[in-house]
Amino acid sequence: MLGGVFLLSLLGFVPPPAADALDNGLALQPTMGWLHWERFMCNTDCDREPDNCISERLFMQMADVMVKEGWKEAGYEYVCIDDCWPSHQRDAQGRLQADPKRFPGGIKKLADYVHSLGLKLGIYADVGTKTCGGYPGSLGYYETDAQTFADWDVDLLKFDGCYMDWTLLGEGYSNMSKALNKTGRSILYSCEWPLYEWPHQKPNYKAIRETCNHWRNFDDVYDSWSSVKSILAWTASHQDIIVPAAGPGGWNDPDMLVIGNFGLSHDQQESQMALWAIMAAPLLMSNDLRDICPRSKGLLQNRHIIAINQDPLGNQGYLTAKMDSFQVWEKRLLANRQAVAVLNTQEIGGARGFLLRAAPGFKLCDPQCNVTQILPQYKELGVQDPHTKIVVSVNPSGTALLTITPISSDSSAPYKLHWQDTSVQRKHTITL
Repeated sequence: MLGGVFLLSLLGFVPPPAADALDNGLALQPTMGWLHWERFMCNTDCDREPDNCISERLFMQMADVMVKEGWKEAGYEYVCIDDCWPSHQRDAQGRLQADPKRFPGGIKKLADYVHSLGLKLGIYADVGTKTCGGYPGSLGYYETDAQTFADWDVDLLKFDGCYMDWTLLGEGYSNMSKALNKTGRSILYSCEWPLYEWPHQKPNYKAIRETCNHWRNFDDVYDSWSSVKSILAWTASHQDIIVPAAGPGGWNDPDMLVIGNFGLSHDQQESQMALWAIMAAPLLMSNDLRDICPRSKGLLQNRHIIAINQDPLGNQGYLTAKMDSFQVWEKRLLANRQAVAVLNTQEIGGARGFLLRAAPGFKLCDPQCNVTQILPQYKELGVQDPHTKIVVSVNPSGTALLTITPISSDSSAPYKLHWQDTSVQRKHTITL
């Protein structure tokens, strides 16, 4: 078999997290919404591109579409501003201020508009002296900026890590967390602390989880399959470290969904959606909701996939097997159910078959289980036993997504997951 085999045994299972979550009552399930960065980046030229520049108009239009086109109903609730929104100078009182040409009504007016639609507004700042785009950073202004965001009725802060001494990251992120809490307003806190610390040392995920509601670990996502693959590869290679940190109140963030843009085939879009759901990742789309193809829209609004992502048990799934150019990713769900994603990593030829009983999690199908296929097409596959001969067809770089529901007299026993990569002779235990 190619690439080794991961072996999974089912023993006793304790759900995460190992550490207490940030105690702000937020992000009990992965955050869902829309974020401007990957699609619109730092486009501030509103004279040349009035429909695509970072302006209050863009965010109001996205909010309108989210309500009118079913996004809010599907669970996407945050409309998030990323970098390049502020003026290059603070005001006379030292407060951040929105660029007056692009945000003539200010952020408070935009927040009021978004709230009037039943949605929430997110904003961006940086732990260092400047944002990544060169706008004023929050170092030395944590309490001022936190109170400013609270006064504007902001609901989420994405806090980046540019222009900051890496040895001070923990202190900076913690101080902003405390400043946000001090305002008395519920503001979801999205950090990039581990992203900037990994090049220097292994981050302290206990401290990160106690500080942030979700956190970036790895590179920015690009609109390409190679980028998505690199995020999955990094996640799999570090899963024994990061998976135990995830759970209600705090999540690993593999970055934005780029579904509906230019770089991914439909099969690759399905793979990103399925695996982000398995990873219990925040589902923050970065695309143009005003102009998105129906197939991509249907995928992003697929209630069965979203239900896996939002499962209240709050387990992050992970890679459990590699065999014959397939990867199997699995996620424990409420009521002893299991979600299984089978990724075909082969990028040549046509569709290939995967024998479902080869998935480690299929051991839950003893004596019987009910199997539902969600991707690539929804199918009820009915009652199966451990000897099932069902083969799922998976296109190159595509993913089959299924759920397994045990039929048993006692399906509530907890278990612990052990896996072994026989290609490098390493053993791991993940206590979730």
